[in-house]
Amino acid sequence: MERDAPGITRHDSLRLAEGLAFLLLFCLTIPAANWLIGHAGTECAPKGPCILPVAPGLFAPSGVLMVGAALVLRDLVQRRFGAGIGICAILMGAALSGLLAPPALVIASATAFLISETADFAVYTPLARKHFVAAVVLSGFFGLVVDSMVFLWLAFCSFEFLAGQIVGKAWMIVLAIPPMMWLRKRDERLGLVAV
Repeated sequence: MERDAPGITRHDSLRLAEGLAFLLLFCLTIPAANWLIGHAGTECAPKGPCILPVAPGLFAPSGVLMVGAALVLRDLVQRRFGAGIGICAILMGAALSGLLAPPALVIASATAFLISETADFAVYTPLARKHFVAAVVLSGFFGLVVDSMVFLWLAFCSFEFLAGQIVGKAWMIVLAIPPMMWLRKRDERLGLVAV
């Protein structure tokens, strides 16, 4: 096995580089979601969310796309660094969400993030080693439903955009399936075992 430095294999270097990239992208989804919900959409209500179409006749707050991506990226952080770092990423993400959310959305954002990512973790962890792609998809769908319900209720006391939230976040999970299949096959080919 080739080594980059004493005691560090190419697999270790690859795992570290990819894990850090996934962690950085995961962290960036949080401020992006909070910014989008207040600034970008086809329609922005005063003192309300900016919304965008996620399917014909179906709208959702614009941050939903980043939340769907966050659920997938946290799974990838865990795949590269293990469950302990996955839990740390959840806690760090919830803190970031609370710090960066608009004042009216702090509690909703941080709470929804913490609960939904924990739900995602609970589904992903037992499935990931043998069924990686299924684990990402199932945990993502479970996490996105939890996130949608908690966030909408705490932020707006309404489930008006629930269907749109679920569809918007689901787009990111569905779009992640081909890259997850590629990653699984590439990891198997390289002998890069999930942590």
